[in-house]
Parts: sequence; structure tokens; C-alpha cells
Amino acid sequence: MRTLDFAPLYRSTVGFDRMISLLDQATRIEPSTTWPPYNIEKVADDSYRITMAVAGFTPDEIDLTQHDTVLQVTGQKAGQDGERAYLHRGIATRPFRQTFNLADHVKVTGARFDNGLLTVDLVREVPEAFKPRRIAIAGATSPAGQDNAPARIEDRAEAA
Repeated sequence: MRTLDFAPLYRSTVGFDRMISLLDQATRIEPSTTWPPYNIEKVADDSYRITMAVAGFTPDEIDLTQHDTVLQVTGQKAGQDGERAYLHRGIATRPFRQTFNLADHVKVTGARFDNGLLTVDLVREVPEAFKPRRIAIAGATSPAGQDNAPARIEDRAEAA
């Protein structure tokens, strides 16, 4: 049951659409978001890692796509095990699609598959234009006519 209504936020804010949509999406729990299990870890200040447990899949059955600020991981088994008769099947090999919303300037730097774990490395690279920069302050000279002190005779001669 959903108890949060974000409609008032949409009516009273401008430019926060993406953030409100992410909050709205996070409050909904869908079965597809719980499988396959995954971890998200912060490796360094601007470095992250997603590790997904995708037992039963091979690297060529998994597709990893980044489009703008969305990372999508999909898995689809190539062939069915029609010739096998299972007494118990605990390893789920059903198709999946998992999406991760990324912050601005976060991009995938690499992915590897080892022992049934898919590991995706991400890094946030903020362009120089968006980084804070120090602005130099000019000397304490005030423009002419801005102070209340009487002008000196030498200053009037230079101005003429």
C-alpha cells in the first residue's frame, strides 16, 4: 500500500521533476526490483560499484546499457533446458531487467563477470566547467566619484 502522495510537490516546485519522480519510484516496491539480488557500494569519493548475483547466466546472455542517467542490466537465457528433468530448481534463470538511476556525470568504467557475479564499476567525473573555482578579487581602488572625500587638485588635472 502506498501512503505518500507527491502530487503537491509537482504543483509547487519547478525543476525538481526528476528528483520527485525518483522518490515516487522508490516508494513503490515491485517484485522485479528484488531479483536478481545486488549490492551497491561506495569504493571512493567519486567511485561506485554494483555487484549483481546472476547465477545461471553467462556473460553473453547479459546486456549492460547506459543511456544518459539510466543504467539498465538485462538478462535473457539463450537456450532452454528442455532435455533436463529437475526434481528441484532453485537457481532462477528467468529473464530480468534491472534499472539504476545514476546521478549526473556518473558513467560506467568497466564490467566483469566472475563466479556468477556481475560487477559494474562506475565513476563520477564532473567537468571542469561545473567544478567550483576561486575568483580573484581586484585591489581596493574605488572608482572616481564613488567616495565622499573631496577630490585632490592633482586628480582633477589628470582627469582633464
